Amino acid sequence: MKNVEETQIADTSTHKHGHEHDHEHEHGKLPVILYFIGLILAIVAFFLSEEYGTLKNIFFSLTVLTAGYHVVFLEGLGETIENTRKNKHFTPNSHVLMGLAALGAMLIGSYGEGALLILIFAGAHFLEHYAEGKSKREISQLLEMNPTNARLLLPDGRTKSVAVEQLKIGDQLKVLNGDQVPIDGVILAGSTTIDESSINGESIPQEKTKDDVVFGSTINGSGTFTMEVTKESNETVFAKILQLVNQNQENQTQAASMIQKFEPKYVTFVLVAIALFMLVTPLVSHWTYAESIYRGLVILVAASPCALAAATVSVTLSATSKLAKKGVLSKGSTYLAAFAEMDAIAFDKTGTLTYGKPEVTDYFFAETVAEDDLIDIIVALEKEANHPLADAILRKFKAKNVLALEVNNHIGIGVTGTYNNKDYRIGKPTAFEKIPKQYGELKNKWSAEGKTVVYVAEEEQVVGVIALMDIPHQQAQATIDYFKKEGVHTTLITGDAERTGQAVAEQLGLDEVIANVMPEDKADIIQQQKEKYGVTAMVGDGVNDAPALVNANVGIAMGKGTDVAVEVSDLVLMQNHLSKLVELHQTASKMQRVIRQNIFFAVGVAAFLVVVSALGLTDMTLSVLVHEGSTFIVILNGLRLLQSN
Repeated sequence: MKNVEETQIADTSTHKHGHEHDHEHEHGKLPVILYFIGLILAIVAFFLSEEYGTLKNIFFSLTVLTAGYHVVFLEGLGETIENTRKNKHFTPNSHVLMGLAALGAMLIGSYGEGALLILIFAGAHFLEHYAEGKSKREISQLLEMNPTNARLLLPDGRTKSVAVEQLKIGDQLKVLNGDQVPIDGVILAGSTTIDESSINGESIPQEKTKDDVVFGSTINGSGTFTMEVTKESNETVFAKILQLVNQNQENQTQAASMIQKFEPKYVTFVLVAIALFMLVTPLVSHWTYAESIYRGLVILVAASPCALAAATVSVTLSATSKLAKKGVLSKGSTYLAAFAEMDAIAFDKTGTLTYGKPEVTDYFFAETVAEDDLIDIIVALEKEANHPLADAILRKFKAKNVLALEVNNHIGIGVTGTYNNKDYRIGKPTAFEKIPKQYGELKNKWSAEGKTVVYVAEEEQVVGVIALMDIPHQQAQATIDYFKKEGVHTTLITGDAERTGQAVAEQLGLDEVIANVMPEDKADIIQQQKEKYGVTAMVGDGVNDAPALVNANVGIAMGKGTDVAVEVSDLVLMQNHLSKLVELHQTASKMQRVIRQNIFFAVGVAAFLVVVSALGLTDMTLSVLVHEGSTFIVILNGLRLLQSN
């Protein structure tokens, strides 16, 4: 599934008609200047009278040479020669067809039509390239957001402007109001609000204070703070985003790859077929060789696969650009296509479907104790506790009176303390001998729901019971409901006990639960899902999810997860919002629909033009207008994906 090559953005260019456009970058604005020179020459030629016939033909010939410099000579002839040499067999591109049609038209004396063909073809080419570039520019704007300088805090308190690449882990920086945060780190002093939309797509600024994590490329608000560098510049979250963007440029959908591979063979077939058509038609019909050649040239224009080759480019770039704005990054449109067509999706539980930390869900205190007083004691005990549930209990309960107790932690027994000459203890149920029936029933009920239960005792008499659970994300229910409605099989894979996993699955309505799973077994489970259901996606956030993410047809990492999970995944949700999965699937599905629309439309128009051209119902000018119009429509149809839902 993987083995994705990383490339530099500077070396990746939008595929246009199935070919790279490095020439345009190398020659700057020269092709456009030459095009307008050719356009002026053609306009002058059109207004010359017939007595200047030779001069008219010279001007039309110069129009073909200048206006066609880029699309015919560089991309058509130049790339054909280059690719033929590289592949060691004839490898033409579709622009050769247009060049030959224009050349043929001039050879039979139709200089004006040859010039008009090139003007329309090259003009449409530049317009299409601009339209496609809109999608790519949306993505490439990320580069402009890459921080370049930082204010390094010196030992004497002064600051020095240094390049971000020179920063080392442990360096301290000063970030002023309105500054761009230069690199990933943690706040040492100060508080502010930070716009993190460049990282996670979240438009609402986030409040930040001491010990909070900040990310390079984000924009500081009105506050000033001091931070410590925690990552090298090439390891920041933003650097990872740029790597994903690079990889995305290189991975096309299956349809795009097939079109690109098929194009040279198709062009070769058209060249041979047109040559035979020109030779054989006069022998079996009333057409002269001049008529046969002209009709062959018109068919040559009609059969050029420009619209088909452009059918996927603007669509895939628009889809990835739109998703990037929403905080969803992909390593290639091929993975978006697979996600749109998936048959099953598996979720890790902790940190993916759930928040990854326990919360108090239920509690009950005896009527014989004052609830407020008991809560004060619970808070005092848990402040000194060293078990993982203490934070959850402290988040739930707030003391009205702060008590200073001498607290002891006993492994296997719990946390104990004395208040007003009474001993209090909080511990797991197995640490207590005598349990009143009422508390035992509550414990059994809540445990059956996958919750962890602790007892609160006064003088060794249970007077309270608290249930805790790692609860599902707020968007988890709607996300699972969406995929089930789409006919996608949903599975929960967890290392937790069967009862805990089943409780979460029942709450969310998942189709299947696989619990007590060791990390090394997750990849095998994904393989089984692929064999049983078909195209399978995996969503996870931890190191233990990495093998499964790699083995899935599409691996999706939660952006706040581990670097390893993000590194091996095909798609990344920069925020831990499961609702982004729904947006991802909807956009990917729309991308596939638009690609199919474009392909059917392009093939239909080409077939229609070939038929009417062969029947002599159209001329070269009308054929090229319809042909290039269909290509531009395909491009515009792809750009629809840039529109926000």
